[in-house]
Order: sequence, then structure tokens, then C-alpha cells
Amino acid sequence: MRSISVQRNGNTQWVFALLASVLLHGCGTNPVTGETELQFISTTQEIRMGEQAYFPTRQVQGGDYVVHPQVTDYVRRVNGRLTAVAHRDLPFEIVVLNSSVPNAWAMPGGKMAINRGLLVQLQSEAELAAVLGHEIVHSAARHSAQAQERGMLLQGGLMAAQIAGAGSDYRDLIAGGAMLGAQLISTRYGREAELESDRYGMEYMFAAGYNPAAAIDLQNTFVKLSQGRPSSWVDGLFASHPPSEERVARNRETAARLGGTNLEYGRERYRKAIAPLLQDQPAYDAHDAALKAAQGNEFQQANALIDKAIRLQPAEAKFYGLKGDLALAGKQYAQASRWYDKAIDRYPQYFAFHLQQGLAKKESGDAAGARRALERSNQLVPTPIAQKLLGDLAILAGDETTAVQYYQAASTSRSETGEAARVALARIELEENPAKYVKSQLMLDKQGRIVVVIQNQAPVAVQAVEVLVVPVDQAGRQSGAGQRYALRQTLASGAQTRVVTSLPAQARLRAVVSRAQLVR
Repeated sequence: MRSISVQRNGNTQWVFALLASVLLHGCGTNPVTGETELQFISTTQEIRMGEQAYFPTRQVQGGDYVVHPQVTDYVRRVNGRLTAVAHRDLPFEIVVLNSSVPNAWAMPGGKMAINRGLLVQLQSEAELAAVLGHEIVHSAARHSAQAQERGMLLQGGLMAAQIAGAGSDYRDLIAGGAMLGAQLISTRYGREAELESDRYGMEYMFAAGYNPAAAIDLQNTFVKLSQGRPSSWVDGLFASHPPSEERVARNRETAARLGGTNLEYGRERYRKAIAPLLQDQPAYDAHDAALKAAQGNEFQQANALIDKAIRLQPAEAKFYGLKGDLALAGKQYAQASRWYDKAIDRYPQYFAFHLQQGLAKKESGDAAGARRALERSNQLVPTPIAQKLLGDLAILAGDETTAVQYYQAASTSRSETGEAARVALARIELEENPAKYVKSQLMLDKQGRIVVVIQNQAPVAVQAVEVLVVPVDQAGRQSGAGQRYALRQTLASGAQTRVVTSLPAQARLRAVVSRAQLVR
């Protein structure tokens, strides 16, 4: 698209033209409600968003629950009954996540998850169907996609312009799958979206043969549980799906309209299906208590509790992972590595075990083992921590080219690790490419003299800065010998200074930083 330089209220005319085009041509019919709405994320783009974000989001939320795979098989069967009657033929998929936080979520395109911690709170298969039906509607009715579309418009049209010019490859616009997933599932749905998902989710229940009155029981339970519960509850299901008496009342109205009081509850079937979870709950309670003790620096108590968890359920990988974390905190690196090996043996597809294994091996001096573990972690879920550590290992091996690649990847993170990567990158690049980090600009001061404004944009202090000011022709090419100006002072990160030149004010000039040194 050709841009026009005329400015209006900070936006160019093409932005207004684009938004007008979206408003005129980006309308569609909601597949669930039948209402006309603004749509400029296609079904293909919805599916790709979900596909990109699904695996890394599951990883950063505890990983898949794998100890008793029959539990996930059961949840998938129930979900299949509901998706069979949904308004959209999406590639629906659901997993059980290994997290004690009671939560469930859906992404655009039909990718869904329910936490182990929510399954143990439900009382019947129909209540499970109420949870799943609600989440299916969020995908089918485009609620997450609508939130993305609203956000794009609120960004002044920039993201909308990128999407319009990107065709179907929406993934290229996303910084990372885990980041996108966090954005997609942390959305706090509006009141209307929640009521809509309750209503149509109950209709799916009815059509699939479940008693819709179970959705009333579910919301009643959630209203009670949300009162006086610890933050882990509020941060889970209720953060994005806040319960309310209004939702209970609306569910009663919907159940009365639908009928179906003779349809399934499936209480006994549900208890039988999740019996392994209920049997293992004391082990997970011990793990959660151990984690809380470790966060309070009560390491002896934490070790005793996690040992109890391992005795109760020796197949659970995360228990061994926490044992490794405790050993790592105590600087027992070889012991930590052995515990991480046990965790990886039980769940090799979880990035955090490999990441922690890399830390343990690096601290113990096993650079090759650390590199293998960190590379595997980074393959599963790219993280700034793994990228920074891999950069450090590359430096130790004398491979600056590889180190720069890893530091550049890590430096995009707005975190302490990202800042450390930016510093490491500057230490490699600054002296060879000073103009990348130390910027210069020519200005006229009040006396009409040409001055050079020099600013250190590096995350580290610099010294021995030299600026070359050269004459240029109309095409911007150097047209003669220049003058060199050297700074005597040190420039801290973010600091700037000025150098007054004796050059004629009418000259056509260019300034470039030709030299800078790190302050060692």
C-alpha cells in the first residue's frame, strides 16, 4: 500500500482509509448467534493462531498431564459429544494440563485445555460437559478472535494494516507462540460473551444428551468457591470467567426453556473416570505444599513434603523436577542433575526439566551437557533464559557468531534476562560497530554554530568516543575530508553530550561515530 505523508491527528491518511475499508468490507455473520459483526480475522487465521500458541502455552502452564492418560481420553470423549453438535466444524482438540490451579480455556480455532485442578472439583460428567460446552462456544462464537480484532483497531490501525498486507500468514506477526498464548487465554471475556457461552453451551449439552441443569449446579458451586478462596483460585478460572448470581439466574432460565430433566448427569461414571486423580490428590497436595515451603525458604520442610509426594505417586515427573530445583537452590549440582534425569525419563517433552538440567550442568562445569539440555529446552519452548545461557556457552567456546545469534534472540525480552543479553551483545558488537550503539546528530545552537549531539544508547558505559563529521553532496555521498572530534569524558548508558564545531553553518554535513570503547 502506498503511504501518503499528510498527517492528521498523528495518523496518516492511509490508516483512515484502511479502517474505513475494514468497516465497510470486514463484516460477517457470527456462526453461533447469527448476528452481523466486524470480522477481519479469517477462519484460517484463527486456526493458525491456535496452532502456533497451543503447545507452548500448555508447556508454560505445567505441561500435559501424562500419569494416567485414560483421564485425558475420557475428557476427549465427552468433548467429542459436544463438538459434534457445535455450530462450527473446527479442528477441536483438548488436553488435560498438569496444574492444580482450577482453570479451563479455549483458543481461536478450537484448541482447548482443562486443568487437573478443575477436574477434581467437578461432581458429574454433565458438569464437565457444562465447562467444556462453555469453552467450545468461546471458540465457535469467535470470542477470542473478537478480542484480538478489537485490540488491533485500538492500536490505531497499525496491526490491522499488517494483517491486511500479510495474507493468510498471520503467524509472522506474532513475537512468539507462548506470548500469543498468554494473550489469548488471559482475556477477561465481557459479560455478554460469558452469558452467550453459558447459553449456547447449555444448548450443546442438551443436544449431546446431558442434563442442562448441571450448568446451574456448576455456577452455584463456582459462586461459593470464589468467595474467600486463595489467590490461586481467583487467578485461575475465575479471572477470565468470573462467576455471578446473574449467570446462575440466566442458567436457570435456559434450563427451564430447554427441559431435558430426564437427560444424563453421569455422576457415577464421572467419579469412576477421575478416580486416579482423586487417589493421587494427596500426592499433589504434598507437592503444592512443598512448593509453597520452598518459596518461603523452608527447604528442609519442602524436601520432606516432596519426598512424601514421590512415595505416594512415583510416576509423576514434576515431583522429581521439584527435587531437582531444591538441590539446585542448595548448589548441589550433580544431585540436581540426577533428579532432572528422573523427571525427563518420565516426561521428556517438558521444556522446564531440560532448562533446569542445563543450569545444573553449566554450574557443575559440564558445558557440553549444558548445551545439549538447553538446546532441547529451546527447541520445545524458546525462552530468553535458555537463549542467554546458550550465548554464554558459545562465548566460552570462542564462538562469537553463535553467541550473537542467541543474545539477539534473548535481547527482545523485556526482563532482567533480556537486559543481560543486551549488555552481553553490546560488549561483543560495540567496538566493532560503535555507530549502532552511540548515535550522533548535527544541530544548530542559539549562536548559529554547528554542534554534534552524541548519545550513548548502549546498555553499558562507553569512553574514548570519536565522531567524524564529513561534507556530503546532494546525494548524501562524502565529498571531502572530514573533521574528527574526540570526547574526553565517559558516557553512561543513556547519557548525551554536545561538541561545538567550527564548521560553517551553511555546509552540508553528516556525522558518524567512528570509535567507542567499553568501560571495562
